[in-house]
Amino acid sequence: MKKLGLLGRNISYSFSQNYFTTKFKQEKIFDKFSYENFDIQNIDNFSTILKNNPELIGLNITIPYKEVIIPFLDELSENAQEIGAVNTIRISPNGKLFGDNTDFFGFNKSLEPLLKSRHKKALILGTGGAAKAVAFGLKKLNIESVFVSRQEKEDTITYNQIDANTFDDFQIIINCTPLGTFPKTELFPEIPYQYFTSKHIAFDLIYNPEKTEFLKKAENNGAMIKNGYDMLVFQAEKAWEIWNE
Repeated sequence: MKKLGLLGRNISYSFSQNYFTTKFKQEKIFDKFSYENFDIQNIDNFSTILKNNPELIGLNITIPYKEVIIPFLDELSENAQEIGAVNTIRISPNGKLFGDNTDFFGFNKSLEPLLKSRHKKALILGTGGAAKAVAFGLKKLNIESVFVSRQEKEDTITYNQIDANTFDDFQIIINCTPLGTFPKTELFPEIPYQYFTSKHIAFDLIYNPEKTEFLKKAENNGAMIKNGYDMLVFQAEKAWEIWNE
């Protein structure tokens, strides 16, 4: 039995385990593959996971390990190198660890059908591994992007700098923070939602709940909205391809 899994912290809510378990049943390969969550409190526990699970052939990586996993890997794809984050690992029979990133692929496949010619620039709320993958994906779509962070950094604006002019300039707003994820569904990024219009896209990487406060507030002002579910499906299927190469 070949084993796959998800590495993260506090991941009992995870999409991946349910998605792949259902996939294995539907495709009648549940006797060949299994998928389990590896919920660790510290990245240093990663080596123990590998040692205790010699049948592992691949992993998905989620918050908060997409960046700190990199020093543990033997090789990175060009995309993962440029992004600086990994969400998929293929484990070869000799134990070599190959890191890749399918987040940007899933994001682009999900966003592209919504794009109109006016959608030239994007604000990315958050600066973690998922945000980096989104920025990389936008670059491939020839869409300029700027990160938003609570702290001032290079090539980044802060939340209190966002105003009406910002919304005139940026037609796509993407939430890459965990704010609003179940069970803390009442939370949302602090931005001036009154400046959303029907010309804007509000994209939230969160999929649970289906409609976050971020999306509700944007929609109430006319914005087109999209949650992270389709992105997850697209990136999961791309990961499946990588594991089976």
